[in-house]
Amino acid sequence: MEEEEEKKLMKAPDESRFKTVCVFCGSSVGKRPSYGDAALELGRELVSRGVDLVYGGGSVGLMGLVSREVHRGGRHVLGVVPRSLMYEEIIGETVGEVKLVADMHQRKAEMARHSDCFIALPGGYGTLEELLEVITWAQLGIQDKPVGLLNVEGYYNGLLAFIDKAVDDGFIKPCERSIVVSATTVPELLQKLEDYVPLHSTAVAEASWEAEQVELNSALQTEIAR
Repeated sequence: MEEEEEKKLMKAPDESRFKTVCVFCGSSVGKRPSYGDAALELGRELVSRGVDLVYGGGSVGLMGLVSREVHRGGRHVLGVVPRSLMYEEIIGETVGEVKLVADMHQRKAEMARHSDCFIALPGGYGTLEELLEVITWAQLGIQDKPVGLLNVEGYYNGLLAFIDKAVDDGFIKPCERSIVVSATTVPELLQKLEDYVPLHSTAVAEASWEAEQVELNSALQTEIAR
């Protein structure tokens, strides 16, 4: 009897409460081999946990490494690509399912709508912009999906220091600091995301926001088809 109770309380390491994870990352592999290694490890870990991937599409840089690894492992991969970027010389050869959208704003909305969680690998301006938007959405109560930084070799130390400075100087509430989860290794980050407790309940706000995004997407897809 005790053994059965223990099994109920224990969670297998390959189980996840997330069905789909959205990964933001660079279209370059960066100068350190550890960045590529982290992308591959994240891809393998998502596969082992039975988690699908949503990302910005394409096969270049860290985006290509993580997407190919998840696709190779048999999980579903959804790449969301603005129509203006859908050229092989820009994004490379895509894997999995590709969803064309009208612009960058719609790309982010679609990636968020199809995901249960967000993870940022190292990246540049685009990665930072995508990351900060979903953090802001959580701050405003638009969504309460976990947001994680894979802080490979301290890549995001500067950003985390900025956030702490903003808290100290009164621009971010102390309770909102918990929105951003970070770790230096894939297993540690995924565990923190699994354990994440939402800042507040936003069921109504999120449902309303997602309904608006669905309506907007329908209109944009009609426009793209013309």
